[in-house]
Amino acid sequence: MSKVFFTDMRTSHKENLFDKIARLLTLAGLPHSLSEGDLTAVKIHFGEKGNHTYLRPVFARRVVEEIKKLGAIPFLTDSSTLYPGQRKEAISALTCAIENGFGYACVGAPLVISDGLRGVTETEVSIDGELLNKVYIGTEIIEADAIVAMTHFKCHELTGFGGALKNIGMGCASRKGKLIQHSNVAPKVAQNSCIGCGICPRSCAHDAISFIKEKAFIDPEKCAGCSRCITVCPVTAINIQWNEAADKVMRKMAEYTKGALTGKEGKAVYINFITQVSPACDCYGHSDAPIVNDIGICSSTDPVAIDQACADLVNDARGNEGSALQSGHEPGGDKFRGCWPQIPWEVQLEHGEKIGLGSRKYELVRV
Repeated sequence: MSKVFFTDMRTSHKENLFDKIARLLTLAGLPHSLSEGDLTAVKIHFGEKGNHTYLRPVFARRVVEEIKKLGAIPFLTDSSTLYPGQRKEAISALTCAIENGFGYACVGAPLVISDGLRGVTETEVSIDGELLNKVYIGTEIIEADAIVAMTHFKCHELTGFGGALKNIGMGCASRKGKLIQHSNVAPKVAQNSCIGCGICPRSCAHDAISFIKEKAFIDPEKCAGCSRCITVCPVTAINIQWNEAADKVMRKMAEYTKGALTGKEGKAVYINFITQVSPACDCYGHSDAPIVNDIGICSSTDPVAIDQACADLVNDARGNEGSALQSGHEPGGDKFRGCWPQIPWEVQLEHGEKIGLGSRKYELVRV
């Protein structure tokens, strides 16, 4: 069984929460995972503009400090989003991150968008997955020597919950990789929104976009799925067709996690914060009330085990009345189905274990 180290949110004058974070990282094996000079990606979600449940930048600062003590070189990173929004390309994403408090003055490390200026700087990685034999990962993740995944553990409308597996599998994928996980068809132009500006065909490297009656049209036979057109459309008329079933998205996501971790065996550490457990993703421009009270923080070198432990801790808690939670309020109730009844959230854990990412069996070590 894998070890998952856990601490609750209690503190005292002898040890504050930042010191607990440092102790969890040490127990999980950070000193053994990093070497002097390692370029270390601190994978974190910077939060959408208007959201407030993303991890506090001061928590990231303490993680950065612990990495620096070991002589490694940290940088905070995330990738561009698939959908049109504040973080659809690097400049806007970095601006959003800084406005949300992740500037160097606070976190003590530079910010790097892992898949480049427009989300197309990617590295193809071969894997032996059940659904995929190659995945597309942001190049700066692949180039990094090690990775520390800081994850806000919360519910998610497509995967039931978002934990370490989602932070790595979805969060390290290039825009093309995200599209492959979410859809099996080309993006589509909303004809009533298209203004016929001509920007999207000029940006397409595959000659897949043409004009019919002064409106853009994407040829699905030519489309390579890079999604660059989504980034450049000034009126957000080009959108993803979100047609992939949730269970298949989760299996693909686990396989993308495997690809993102390729070459980082023994060089990855995970720390999950079970705080402000919101009913939906931090990608929204708002944050709803938490479905349970703050529970604590977990750390591990096993992404499957840490997510399983966090899911169990959330389900063992008493649900908050008056939140988005519709059922499962009792301790032991399924909080994730209480928010998203149709989502079989266990699939991501089952598939992650099946393809060798880790074990669902764990020993919870209370710190």
